[in-house]
Amino acid sequence: MSSVSKGDKKASIDAASWLFNVVTSVGIILVNKALMATYGFSFATTLTGLHFATTTLLTLILKSLGYIQTSHLPVSDIIKFVLFANFSIVGMNVSLMWNSVGFYQIAKLSMIPVSCFLEVVLDNVRYSRDTKLSIVLVLLGVAVCTVTDVSVNAKGFIAAVIAVWSTALQQYYVHFLQRKYSIGSFNLLGHTAPAQAASLLLVGPFMDYWLTGKRVDAYGYGLTSTLFIILSCTIAVGTNLSQFICIGRFTAVTFQVLGHMKTILVLILGFIFFGKEGLNLHVVLGMIIAIAGMVWYGNASSKPGGKERRSFSLPKTQDYSSLPVSSEPDTKE
Repeated sequence: MSSVSKGDKKASIDAASWLFNVVTSVGIILVNKALMATYGFSFATTLTGLHFATTTLLTLILKSLGYIQTSHLPVSDIIKFVLFANFSIVGMNVSLMWNSVGFYQIAKLSMIPVSCFLEVVLDNVRYSRDTKLSIVLVLLGVAVCTVTDVSVNAKGFIAAVIAVWSTALQQYYVHFLQRKYSIGSFNLLGHTAPAQAASLLLVGPFMDYWLTGKRVDAYGYGLTSTLFIILSCTIAVGTNLSQFICIGRFTAVTFQVLGHMKTILVLILGFIFFGKEGLNLHVVLGMIIAIAGMVWYGNASSKPGGKERRSFSLPKTQDYSSLPVSSEPDTKE
C-alpha cells in the first residue's frame, strides 16, 4: 500500500474516531441534561457508576464471543488508573457544587496546559511556537463563550485542583497504558471498567446524598425517567470507548484541544433544544475564535516539529484504528 493511501486511510479513521466521540459525547450531555433538569435525577456519581457497569457488561459479552483478545494489565496500574478516574469524576462534581460556573469552566480550560505539562515532563514532547499559540487561541475562544461570573473559595479551589490534575493524569494514563502494554480501547475498558463500576456504585449513593441531600433509592422511578437512564447508559458505552480510541490515537492534549468543539456544539444544541438564552455577540465571537484555534492547532501540530516526542522510552505499538477483534485489540457530560 502506498504512503498516500496509508495516509488517507489514517485520516479517514481519525475523522471517524473523532466523529464517534463528538456524537456520543454531545448526545450523552443532552440526555443527562434532560434526565436531571426535567426528571430530577440528580445523582451524577451513581449514574456514572451505572455507565461503567453497562460498559463492563458489554466488554464481558464481546470477550465471551471472542471479539476481545485476552490481555494482561498489572493490578497496580488498574488501581492507579481507577483512582485517577474516580477522583476526576468526584472532583468535577464537587468543584461544580462549590464554585461558580465561571470558575468551573476556567478549571476545565486549565486541563490543557496541565496535560501539556505532563507530556513535556513525562514524554519529553516539544511544541512549536505555532502549536502553543493555537492552544492559547482555543483557550481564549472557549473562555469568551463559557466564562461568565467567577467566584471561588478555598475548598472550591482545592476541589478544582484535584479535579483538573486527576482528569489530566487519567487521560494521560489512557495513552500511556495503551502504548506500554500494546492493548486497545476495548481491552483497556475491559480491565478498568469493572473496578470503576464497583467503586462508583459503592461510593456514589453516599457522595450524591452529600452533594444533593437526596437518596437515590428514594427517587421516584417512572417509565420515562427509567428509559432515559437506560439511554444514558447505552450512549455512555460509546462515549467511554470513543474517549479511549481518541486519546490512544491523538494523545490527551489533542483530545482536550479538539474536545472543546463539543463545548461549542453543546452550546449551539442547548440554544436550539432548550432555548433559554440567545446566541449573543460575545458567545458567537468566542465560538469563531475557538474554531479558528482548533483549525490552526490541527495544522500546526501536524507539521514537522509542530509536536514531537524527543525520546521514546516506550515501545511502539500497533495502530489503534479498528474495532477489536479476536486477532487484534483496539483503542471523555
